[in-house]
Amino acid sequence: MKTVFFVGLGLIGGSLAMNTAKKEGYRVIGMDSDEKTIEMALIQGVIEEVVTDFEQGCRKSDILVLATPISLTVEYLSALEKMDLDHTLLVTDVSSVKNQVLYAAEQLTNPRVKFVGGHPMAGSHKQGYSAAKPHLFENAIYVLTPAAGSATEDAEVLKDLFSETGARFLTFNTEEHDEMTAVISHFPHLIASSLVHQAREWQKKHPYLEHLAAGGFRDITRIASSNPELWQDIFFQNRTLLIQMLDDWMEEMAEVQQLLKQREKESTYQYLVEAKNYRDGLPMKEKGAIPSFYDIYVDIHDQPGAIHKVIKLLAGKEISIKNIEILEVREGITGVLRISFPSDKEQQKSYELLTNSGYEVMIEQ
Repeated sequence: MKTVFFVGLGLIGGSLAMNTAKKEGYRVIGMDSDEKTIEMALIQGVIEEVVTDFEQGCRKSDILVLATPISLTVEYLSALEKMDLDHTLLVTDVSSVKNQVLYAAEQLTNPRVKFVGGHPMAGSHKQGYSAAKPHLFENAIYVLTPAAGSATEDAEVLKDLFSETGARFLTFNTEEHDEMTAVISHFPHLIASSLVHQAREWQKKHPYLEHLAAGGFRDITRIASSNPELWQDIFFQNRTLLIQMLDDWMEEMAEVQQLLKQREKESTYQYLVEAKNYRDGLPMKEKGAIPSFYDIYVDIHDQPGAIHKVIKLLAGKEISIKNIEILEVREGITGVLRISFPSDKEQQKSYELLTNSGYEVMIEQ
C-alpha cells in the first residue's frame, strides 16, 4: 500500500485526490490551510488522514502532490532539501508555469527526492474544494515535465496514479510547456481582464452598457472571473513571456489600426478570414487550458412554465445542468434559453432530446 500526500485540496488538488482515493493500492492523506476543506474531504472519504506538519506528511508518504500556488510550491520544494528521509519520495506539482518550479526542483541535492512536474490542463471558473469533481480532467491533456535526473519510470508511476482521471498524458520540457500555456491560457486571461476594464471605463459614459454586455461580451470574458490571487501568481511567474507577448500584441493591434485608418477593406477582410479559418480548425472535442463550455441555445416563448418544461425534459433523462441563462425574452415573442452542461455528452444528448420534442435548438459547431 503506497501513501499519497496531497498538499492543497482546492479545485485541482481536490479533484486529483478524489481520483486517487478510488485507486487500489493507494491511501491518501491531506493537508490544507482551510479547516472546512479538510473536514469535508475527511467526511467524504477522499483523505484517510489529516496532516498538519509538512515534514511529517512527507516522512509518511511515497508520493507528494503539491497542489498549491506556484510561489508556495517553490517554498515546499526548498524545504525538501534538508529533509532526512529514509525512503525515496516522488514529488509532483500542478503548476501552470514550470520555469521556477523546475529550477527549484533541479537545485535539490537530496538523493531521496525525485521530481516530475505536472500540469492537468483543465479547470473551472469556480474555486476551492467545493468545486472539485472526479471527472474534471476527463479527456483533458495532462502535461508532465520531468526534472533533470528523473527516470522514465517516475513519470509512469504518475500516469498510473492518475489513470482514474481519464486524462491524456503528454511530456514536454519546461520551455515548451511555458510558451504554449502562455499563448493559449495566460495571455488570453490578461486580454479578457483588460477588455473588462475597458468596458468599465466606457460605462461611465454609457450607464446602460453593462446590460448590453450580458451577451457575447460576457462569453469572451468569462475567464476574467477566475481567482485573482492565483492569476497574479501565474502572471509574475511567467512575466517575461507575457511581456514579450504584450509587445507582439501591441504591434499587431497597431497594424490593425492602420488597416482601419487607411480604409483597407480587403486586407481587413482577409485578416478576419484567416482568424476564422484557424479558429474553426481547432479541435472540437478536446479540453484545453481554458475551461470549455458546452452550451445549447433553445428557442422558447415568453409564456408561464416555458422554462420549466425544458428543464423537466432534461431532468427526466437525468441530464446534469451546469448553468442556465435567458439571453433574450421580450413580451410575446420567442426568447433564447442558453443551457450549459459539464461535458459534450450531456450537450449532445440534450440537443437530441429537445429537438425530438419539437424545440428549435442550436448547438455551437
